[in-house]
Amino acid sequence: MSKRYILDAYAWIEYLIGSDAGSKVKAILEEEENELYTCAVTVAEVVSKTVRENRKPEQAYEILLGNSRIITVDQELSRQAGILHAEIRSKVRDFGLADAYVLACARALGARILTRDEHFEDFREAIMIG
Repeated sequence: MSKRYILDAYAWIEYLIGSDAGSKVKAILEEEENELYTCAVTVAEVVSKTVRENRKPEQAYEILLGNSRIITVDQELSRQAGILHAEIRSKVRDFGLADAYVLACARALGARILTRDEHFEDFREAIMIG
């Protein structure tokens, strides 16, 4: 039975650097029955992080595209992310807009979020990888 996962920037970065948390992501990536997704906003986050750390952004980009389906940002996803962002920000001051997009994607797909981001700890959709 296939499982749906959406990977956030934390998960992808851990995978790319080969950390212990990244090995958990790798195991999920290697299970052929899993459906893997990445929000387009996450692609921008990962590319930005690799550029800032003087790593290979094109290689990171290709890995994301080659290992997951990219969820494009449209007006409905943006509306949902905006609502979630406002609701969560009223309780968690530093909850980011990119996190709201990941959560909106997960809910739209019925997927679990692979993350190491503490902002997701209290969400039933989250699987904390480290």
